[in-house]
Amino acid sequence: MAAISGGKTYHHGDLRNALICAAVDLATEGGPERVVLREAARRVGVSPTAAYRHFDGRGELLRTVRTHAQRLLADAMERAAAREPGADDPDLAAERRVAALCRGYVGFAVDQPGLYRAAFCAPRPAAPDEPAQERQAPDPELRAFTLIREALEALARTGTPRLGVRPASGAAAWSAVHGLSLLLLEGPLRRLSAQRRDAVVDTTLAMVVSGTRTP
Repeated sequence: MAAISGGKTYHHGDLRNALICAAVDLATEGGPERVVLREAARRVGVSPTAAYRHFDGRGELLRTVRTHAQRLLADAMERAAAREPGADDPDLAAERRVAALCRGYVGFAVDQPGLYRAAFCAPRPAAPDEPAQERQAPDPELRAFTLIREALEALARTGTPRLGVRPASGAAAWSAVHGLSLLLLEGPLRRLSAQRRDAVVDTTLAMVVSGTRTP
């Protein structure tokens, strides 16, 4: 989705998309708190009244931004995995994919803190009469988790003897990388140098890979 810079008008007939682009820009700059329908309308160059014809308020706009941010997070994970060099050893290749996906997760959080926070914000629930296609679908929210879980399952199918995956290992791995991301963004780990931060990320990911397999 292309961003709309301030002062540019929207393409005819595409105001809703222009408002979403402006709102994503706002979230990128300052997180979910910055997403305000009136400000998005101002950036696009239309009146708040025109914006309210497409969104019933901030909650609906923020849900849409959250979905977009969740997709960007998962896309970043998949790009990180695609950049990982291959390996002749299937076990090593599977381990590298798990680590790369998790590293892409943490990297997105560090590089795009506003969007990362928007991806996990909690706007008001959708109204019962809101059109179904405009409601928050569960799939984007779970896509990052699904990528990690499927990679762990693939890892369990490699090696001799084959090792199982601990129950709820996907959720545990997701919790680890999500918690690490928050500590790096808003907790005491935000003070780490880039070198120490990388060391913490590498150690955490090594624990994720080894700790999710049953002995």
